[in-house]
Amino acid sequence: MYKLCFALIFLLAREVAAPAISVLPPMTIFENDQVRVIRTLEEPHVKGKFHEHQMNRVMIYLQPGKQRFEYQDGRKPVISEHEAGQVSWSAAEGMHLPECLTDEPFNIVEVELKRPGTGKKIASSLDPLKIDPKDYKLEFENDQVRVFRNRIGPNGTVPMHEHTLNRVNVFLTDQNVRSTEPNGKTAIAQHKAGEAIWSSPVTHMEQNLNDRPFEVITVEIKE
Repeated sequence: MYKLCFALIFLLAREVAAPAISVLPPMTIFENDQVRVIRTLEEPHVKGKFHEHQMNRVMIYLQPGKQRFEYQDGRKPVISEHEAGQVSWSAAEGMHLPECLTDEPFNIVEVELKRPGTGKKIASSLDPLKIDPKDYKLEFENDQVRVFRNRIGPNGTVPMHEHTLNRVNVFLTDQNVRSTEPNGKTAIAQHKAGEAIWSSPVTHMEQNLNDRPFEVITVEIKE
């Protein structure tokens, strides 16, 4: 009986699990006066060249991977391993050299931050983290960004909430969402897993129109 129940749970999990995101070529996705958003491609067992990052970044990993970093200043090499969908903060740093240690390629969406940040606190009573803590989970926050994960179940809805900051949305699953503003105006938003877009402040409620969970990483910019 227990084996049967476990098998049924496993099959159900497979039915609703999000498909893996396809590995795509590197590119600059978009750029404005606040951010530059790029997609990098890490090739299996390829060692890069020494380079530096002059801006702080938010890193969103689209596939699992593992890297080794060497540093020109003599620091001990570091090995970093991540899962698909993982998010991390990467501060500006000096000359370093990455090497992909995995047998499969992987993409990273990097949100480069052009401004120092104001440390602004979100005071809205309609803040999504307050309105819907079941679906919105804070990843991390600092003076430049607030980063959270939004996961809406199959055909699920999110009550009326407010985004008060400009933000970058990075989609971990295909999006097919109906947005309804307080005045009743509706719109359908559709994007593919792995895409990233720039979004401005808005108040709305949302409904996932797909029969699979919808998941997105949001990077709010504290300008």
